[in-house]
Amino acid sequence: MLGSTGSIGTQALDLVRANPDRFRVVGLTAGGSHRELFDAQVAEFRPAYSGLGEEASTEAAGRDCDVVLNGITGAVGLRPTLAALDAGNTLALANKESLIMGGPLVLDRAKPGQIVPVDSEHSALAQCLRGGTPEEVRRLVLTASGGPFRGRTREQLAEVTPEQAMNHPTWDMGPVITINSATLVNKGLEVIEAHLLFGIPYDRIEVVVHPTSVVHSMVEFVDGSTLVQASPPTMMIPIALGLAWPDRVPDAAPSVDWSRPETWEFFPLDDDAFPAVALARAAGERGGTAPAIYNAANEVCVEAFRNGRLAFSEIVPTVQAVLSSDDVPSEGQSMTVEDVLAADSWARDAATERIEDTR
Repeated sequence: MLGSTGSIGTQALDLVRANPDRFRVVGLTAGGSHRELFDAQVAEFRPAYSGLGEEASTEAAGRDCDVVLNGITGAVGLRPTLAALDAGNTLALANKESLIMGGPLVLDRAKPGQIVPVDSEHSALAQCLRGGTPEEVRRLVLTASGGPFRGRTREQLAEVTPEQAMNHPTWDMGPVITINSATLVNKGLEVIEAHLLFGIPYDRIEVVVHPTSVVHSMVEFVDGSTLVQASPPTMMIPIALGLAWPDRVPDAAPSVDWSRPETWEFFPLDDDAFPAVALARAAGERGGTAPAIYNAANEVCVEAFRNGRLAFSEIVPTVQAVLSSDDVPSEGQSMTVEDVLAADSWARDAATERIEDTR
C-alpha cells in the first residue's frame, strides 16, 4: 500500500480491518508528512516491508505481492507504478498522474487487465463496460460535481480564496485533488486517464456536471442504451474493487436508499469559466510529454495558489501558457522515463518562472 497515510490509503486500511480474512498488508509506504500515523499503521499491520519516500515506494511496489495500491498523490508515483507493472503485480491505480504523464510508457509495461482503476469515475466506467463489447461502446461520459464554484462566471472566480476552494460540496479529499476539483483540472486529467485506460478516442469521451455525485460515470452503447454506476459519494467501493478485482467486497459501503426520493440532475460543462477540461483534451490529443507538462505545471500553480502567490483564476491560464511555450521538450511519442521526468522538471521551472514574472 503506497501512500498509506493519505485519504486513499487510510480508507483502504479501513477495508483491510473490516475484512481480515480477505486481505493482508505486506508492505506500507508513505511520503513522511504524517510520521506518527505511519508509525501507528506499521505497528498495527506489521508489514514485511515499510518505508518513507519515493525510493521506498518503488522498492515496495516491485516486491512479491498480489496487489499494489498506488495511493500516492502527484508525479512521484511514476516510478512506483512502473515497478509494480514490471514485477507483474496487479496495480490498483489511484495515482492517475503516473498514467497520465507516462502514457504509452506505462501502457507498454502493462499486461492486459494488470491496471485496475481506483478513481471513482474510472472504476464506474470499468464496471459499466462489463455490460458490452468494445465494439458496442459509443461514448464514455464522465460525471463532475462541478466543485464548490459551479455556476460562477470566469469573472466571479477571480477573488476565490484557498479556504473556499478547499470546501468541496460532496467529497473529502487531500488539498491538491480538492483544488484540482475546484478548477476542474482533475476532470481534465480524468479525460486523459479514461482515454489511456479504455482506448476510447478523445472525441468520444464527454464530461457532464452532476452536483450530487451519486452517478459516478456512464457508458453509452451504440443501440442507445446507457449504463450508469451509482452509489452515495464514497471511495470505499472503488478502493474495494481495486483490491479485489474482478470480485466485489460485501458491504464495502452503503448503497443508495431507494426508499427515499432521489433526484439526479445533469448540466453541460461551462468551458468558458472552467477551460481546464478542454485544455487537457488538447494536451492528450497532442500526446508526447504534453500531458506530463499539463500535470506538472498545474501542481506548481496549485501550490502557488495555496501560498497566496497566484490567483485561482490564473491557475489554468498559467498551465496553458507553459504548454504553449516554444521550447516544450520531447514532443515525440517514443519516450523514456528520463524524457518524462525531464519534461516534468522543465514544466515546473517554466510554471514557477511565469508565476514570479506576473507578481
